[in-house]
Amino acid sequence: MTNYRWVICSLLFFATAINYLDRQVLSLTWKDFIAPEFHWTNNDYGNITALFSLFYAVSLLLAGRFIDWLDTKKGFLWAIGIWSVGAIIHAFCGIATSGIVAGKWFVGFEGAKEAIGMVDNVGMIVTVSVTLFIFARFILALGEAGNFPAAIKATAEYFPKKDRAYATSIFNAGSTIGALAAPVTIPVIAAKYGWEMSFIIIGALGFIWMGFWVFMYKKPDVHPLVNKAEFEYIHQDSANENGDISATANKGTKISLKQSFKYKQTWAFAFGKFMTDGVWWFYLFWTPAYLSDVYGLTSDSSMAQLLLFILYAITLLSIIGGWLPSLFVNKFGMNPYAARMKSMLIFAFFPLLALMAQPLGSISYWFPIIIIGIAGAAHQAWSANIFSTIGDMFPKSAIATITGIGGMAGGLGSVLINKGSGLLFDFSKISNMKLFGFEGIESGYFIMFSICAIAYLIGWSVMKILVPRYKPIIL
Repeated sequence: MTNYRWVICSLLFFATAINYLDRQVLSLTWKDFIAPEFHWTNNDYGNITALFSLFYAVSLLLAGRFIDWLDTKKGFLWAIGIWSVGAIIHAFCGIATSGIVAGKWFVGFEGAKEAIGMVDNVGMIVTVSVTLFIFARFILALGEAGNFPAAIKATAEYFPKKDRAYATSIFNAGSTIGALAAPVTIPVIAAKYGWEMSFIIIGALGFIWMGFWVFMYKKPDVHPLVNKAEFEYIHQDSANENGDISATANKGTKISLKQSFKYKQTWAFAFGKFMTDGVWWFYLFWTPAYLSDVYGLTSDSSMAQLLLFILYAITLLSIIGGWLPSLFVNKFGMNPYAARMKSMLIFAFFPLLALMAQPLGSISYWFPIIIIGIAGAAHQAWSANIFSTIGDMFPKSAIATITGIGGMAGGLGSVLINKGSGLLFDFSKISNMKLFGFEGIESGYFIMFSICAIAYLIGWSVMKILVPRYKPIIL
């Protein structure tokens, strides 16, 4: 048997790594490089990240339908092409701001900084720059929304149900690798060449990936590097359920967007994503700012880079999340959905450690970093399994659509967390809020860590109520 399915998995891994690198550039440059230039506050950054989450959420709903309509190969190419353009556009927001507020358009990056620095109207600088970055984030979100619907669909095309969570956990680890690479590369690029070049260099990686995807991806039934034995292994579920691989392997019954919402399975997946996606985005977007606000560690400092590297290195433990349900299936004979739900319940308890992140943080910043790393690993393990529940319950032709719906719900949850975080942190800092012995912005972080801690158990409980046992959708 050939093993070309793992080559496809590796392509999905690198695409996801690039996806997370692109979205991390702003979070690692805004506090120390961009905010001083444009006079941003936490609330300004919160508005940008919240709107990005909103754009991403709405785009996911459309991206799922787009991927199912255009199919995996072309859909993925469009997605990564658009988000790479969006990533690079960020670099030119300073020049555009210079043109609007100072009337100087044809200047370089340094010339733009000088022109903006001579303008006294700070409010106008803030308004214009924030608006331009929001536009760039919109383009980024529009493209990035296609990554997971396309990747989950490709996984369903190349892996049997029992292996999908494991394959998903591997390609989803690309987000961790992207997050690992980000703090040790992006601030260095920004410090040496300017924050603008960090967007350009990282954004260009997507175009390189597109070249590999064009030549390496074909459906398994027509790919010359997939032999009959691997094809039969990939479609073993069809053989087991119908006794005839050829009759079911390419069946493509369509499901409408309206029809999708009639199923409890859709709502279970969507609620699970709504409750938990925002937690990961909070850790992704706000941890660099947390180190700066609470411990005075700027993103370009060697200690901050080490801490973030260790944090995301810990999240690589999430690969266990794909292996555990396979163990339950193979050793205890559980059906894939029951095995995933059992695994997700186990992973839902680990984020409770976040309740201790801020209290232990008064001893050393290593404690919250390690705790956030463990919570992040639990999230990624949870994420690999919740994505795989779609393939358990829905036919392949509907996977991207349902993924998009759940992604939209997760994006809306992220909007609430990111916008709420920005408002809470500014309020707690200005009012010197006191809570459980914490003062100022530290009390704000304590509240957010507490919300993140309990989100998974709430999400799992509602999913279990909606879909208590395995029940596939028959179209």
